[in-house]
Formats: sequence, C-alpha cells, structure tokens
Amino acid sequence: MFRNTRAFSGFAVRDVEEAKRFYGETLGVEVTEEYGLLRLHLAGGTEVLAYPKPDHTPATFTILNFPVDDIDQAVEELGRRGVRFERYPGLEADEKGVFRGGGPYIAWFTDPSGNILSVLQDR
Repeated sequence: MFRNTRAFSGFAVRDVEEAKRFYGETLGVEVTEEYGLLRLHLAGGTEVLAYPKPDHTPATFTILNFPVDDIDQAVEELGRRGVRFERYPGLEADEKGVFRGGGPYIAWFTDPSGNILSVLQDR
C-alpha cells in the first residue's frame, strides 16, 4: 500500500524560531518554514518535519542521527558553534564526548528543545 509513498518523520519543538536558528545556522541544515512548520532538507532528498508543541516534552531517545566521515572534526566544529555533548551512564565517552565502544563512534547532543541528536562515524 505505501511502497511508493515518500514517508517522512517529524518531531516536536517548543519554539519554531529557536529551532530554525539551531538547525539552520548552528547545524547548517537547509531549513524552510511554511504555515509555522519547519522542514529540514537533508542530504539524499530526505525531509524531516519539525512542528511546534507548546507543552513539548523532549524525546528520551535519539530522534535524528547525522553520519559523518570524521567524528573528531565534527565534534570540534560543533563545539566551536556552542554545542555541548551529553554523557550517559554506562556509555563512557572520551574527553571530547565521543563514545567509542561496541559500534559506530557516536556523540550525542540536544537541540534547544531538549531533543536528542547525534553525530556518528562508522569505523
């Protein structure tokens, strides 16, 4: 039934303008706004919808992953742009905030609404 439908994902943010600045300026994602909704235009033609929700509660899981070729370079650049990396119990990260165990190298951070994002590098 949906084989040829271009499905897309979406997530809530508490403030659309704040999210637009973060995703567009801090992360450098192409962002468009229409009817008070944001569309994040990602590589490969993927789009993700960000919509306002005044009583927003951040997701407790990673909502968006950004694959990179060099995680150390990505983490350093994000740090220069004011991004702070999260640390989680049982997932010991290095001094940069990168977890390098058991799978891809990964570093988690949050958007201004508290939603969890990551950069990750396949080894």
